[in-house]
Amino acid sequence: MKALVIGASGQVGGALLQVLTAQGHTAIGTYRQHALPHLVPLNTVNLTAVDQLLDRLWPDWVFYPAGLSWVDLCERESDRCFFENVHLPTAVAVRAARHGAGFVYFSSEYVFDGAAGPYDETATSRPINVYGRSKLVAEQELLNVNTEVILVRTTVVYGPEFQQKNFVYQLISKLHRHESILVPNDQVSTPTYNFDLAAASVECAARRVTGIINLVGPDRLDRCAFALVACRIFGLDERLVVPRPTAELGQLAPRPLNAGLINDRARRVLSSRLRGVEDGLRAMQMALVSEQQ
Repeated sequence: MKALVIGASGQVGGALLQVLTAQGHTAIGTYRQHALPHLVPLNTVNLTAVDQLLDRLWPDWVFYPAGLSWVDLCERESDRCFFENVHLPTAVAVRAARHGAGFVYFSSEYVFDGAAGPYDETATSRPINVYGRSKLVAEQELLNVNTEVILVRTTVVYGPEFQQKNFVYQLISKLHRHESILVPNDQVSTPTYNFDLAAASVECAARRVTGIINLVGPDRLDRCAFALVACRIFGLDERLVVPRPTAELGQLAPRPLNAGLINDRARRVLSSRLRGVEDGLRAMQMALVSEQQ
């Protein structure tokens, strides 16, 4: 497979590039802001540059984990959110189709309202915040512009990453400084190890498993419970994790509470392993130890 990963300096993009390379695929990764020596610069606003890169590689698949994922910022800046999460990937998907390439887009459980989760791929979408609406609109648009589209829905992604931005890194950083951290105890979801997500996404492309697919871990728990498991595995002080209901956290964007995704389709059609919280966090711990050696 020849693959282009747009946004390879981010958490999911970085894992995708590593998985593709490890499996012997030809892959090029891009960055917009966070430069890495093995990545090429690309701002997808410049569609001429997108076309030139596609002409250079002629990929079989374009993976697009890029976009605006800061949920509260999306709520404040809805136009920017829709531009980055809908307009740009749709424009790239059009050009990918012209080059004969399929398109892999990364969506979210936030397309649901969290009233009656967990959700499978056939559940009715009803987003309650701007970020979720942008992801749902992007899904709909992409199905119209490229005949071979994989819409990966996932959530609470964690694991080793270059930018060290995900929730587990934030938890480790705060607790190492002996600072308490407020964590919602009523946001129920299905945490997903980033390299499992990447491997399953690559398998979807390799086997042409198209349409909507939920790629998430099998465990469903609230964010506070997830934090406590991380504390135990990383040897952190659980007493510094302070549970709070979402209503007391002052988050700008509404969050789906009773959410999470069902990964039955993935388990039926893929061989890639989607690890539970314990195994995923232990894998992350081993990766971080290895980085320090």
